[in-house]
Amino acid sequence: MIISVASGKGGTGKTTVATNLALSLESGVQLLDCDVEEPNCHLFLNPVIEETETVFTPVPEIDADKCTFCRKCVDICRFKVIAILGETILTFPELCHSCGGCMAICPEDAITETGRQLGVVEKGRLNNIDFVHGRLRVGEAMSPPLIKKVRSFARSDKINIIDAPPGTSCPVIAAMKDTDFVLMVTEPTPFGLHDLRLAVEAVRILGIPHGLVINRSDIGDSRVQAYAGRENLPILMEIPFDRRIAEAYSKGRSIVEEMPEWKEKFLKLYSQVEKLVE
Repeated sequence: MIISVASGKGGTGKTTVATNLALSLESGVQLLDCDVEEPNCHLFLNPVIEETETVFTPVPEIDADKCTFCRKCVDICRFKVIAILGETILTFPELCHSCGGCMAICPEDAITETGRQLGVVEKGRLNNIDFVHGRLRVGEAMSPPLIKKVRSFARSDKINIIDAPPGTSCPVIAAMKDTDFVLMVTEPTPFGLHDLRLAVEAVRILGIPHGLVINRSDIGDSRVQAYAGRENLPILMEIPFDRRIAEAYSKGRSIVEEMPEWKEKFLKLYSQVEKLVE
């Protein structure tokens, strides 16, 4: 099973839910941190990193001696990676989405592929929990290929928990697509409700079963609960605004470590997810 933990906005508690769920299950679980622009699951798990792999994405390299300036590569590229100025051809690799169309269409075979570094993927372990996360290279804007690389380590014999990036843009879709369940984390505030609506619309377009976790559930108002009722969105867990939880977070400690009674609550959360998937 693959469970993606997502939210419409940052700071709602995705990492809190993902890490505590993994720690509660203890074994047969793998945590994939796909928030590659700012991964932080490792701060709470403290896994031993065993492998590091540099990830590249293919980008075009043009042989100017073979190029006849026919402009076919320019016309096919939706992202304006290639430009021709007179008899000068320019490439902008940072814009490339690595579709390979320019290389396929070139009649002179003047285009080959070279690699642009996206970042690194690190694999590790904490007791019986497998851990994988990606770190996007500073200045790199193309995170979905690195997210897909992290997701490629998902194992069919384990429960895979994905900590998705915040928002509803391309990186989030890359983290949520083709998962078995999306666990959406929100907070009962006007901003939380606004971005939850966007996230719910995105998940429904993808056709993935989903449920809701409300963090800091006793602040704000009841409009998130009312929205969930109208939209038939199951509320699977509510986490209160508790000073002990905040203190544990500030120390880089998990809820289930500091407050063992919460382990049963996260196990119950997983059993509800299982039922909804079935």
